[in-house]
Amino acid sequence: MKTTDTDVLLDVRGLKIRYGAADAVRGVDLQVRRGQLIAVIGNNGAGKTSVIRGISGLVRPHAGEVWFKGVNTAALGAHRKVEMGMALIPEGRLIFADQSVYDNLVLGAYTRWNRERSAVMSEFDEMFELFPFLKERLHQRAGSMSGGEQQMLAIARGLLSKPILLMIDELSLGLAPKIVEQLMTLLRNLNAKGQTIVLVEQLASHALAIADYAYVIGHGKVELHGDAKTLARSPEVMEAFLGKKRKTVETKNGEM
Repeated sequence: MKTTDTDVLLDVRGLKIRYGAADAVRGVDLQVRRGQLIAVIGNNGAGKTSVIRGISGLVRPHAGEVWFKGVNTAALGAHRKVEMGMALIPEGRLIFADQSVYDNLVLGAYTRWNRERSAVMSEFDEMFELFPFLKERLHQRAGSMSGGEQQMLAIARGLLSKPILLMIDELSLGLAPKIVEQLMTLLRNLNAKGQTIVLVEQLASHALAIADYAYVIGHGKVELHGDAKTLARSPEVMEAFLGKKRKTVETKNGEM
């Protein structure tokens, strides 16, 4: 993708997140350009979720800048960032289990509901095209659905905020491989239609397969970054995240 500096939608500079005396994120730099699908990968406990929570405003950064649409949003709360066009589908989905599917969808559009209700209702139909079962279960209690269906509801809820930047934390968590494949295809299709996406994912092979660019997080900092397909072939990434051992090349008398 050919891009320029004016295409930069999200520019994270020196992000630090601290919980008490513990440093969870140690100066992360990260850029997202309009139309990209960015993968953020790393082992469990590497700091991936803390990075995305700091970007989204769920956690106040200890230091650093979070530039979104040319505005430093580091001090803004999550609700302000949603209004600006940033949406996060959190780890574990966090749907409102005791509420109906309909109520969850309405809550996804809460910043637009009063002023754009007719537009939102028409967008419900778009969500039903993506996820037909939602229409059938509109008045069903959301917590009674399967994990995969709840994740799809969480995605629909996020999309109804009309995000410029959609961030998804651990899409695959607790889901069957077949559902994960379906959701990865969905994200790829959304991105092909112009949706900018940041996918935080422990299943590195899945994330790298659909992403344009990737960041590898380890010990609270960026350890590697680059073209996703190139990183997928990197010996370090293959061994650490893809379950493949590096091939050791031995030489003897100058010959392989």
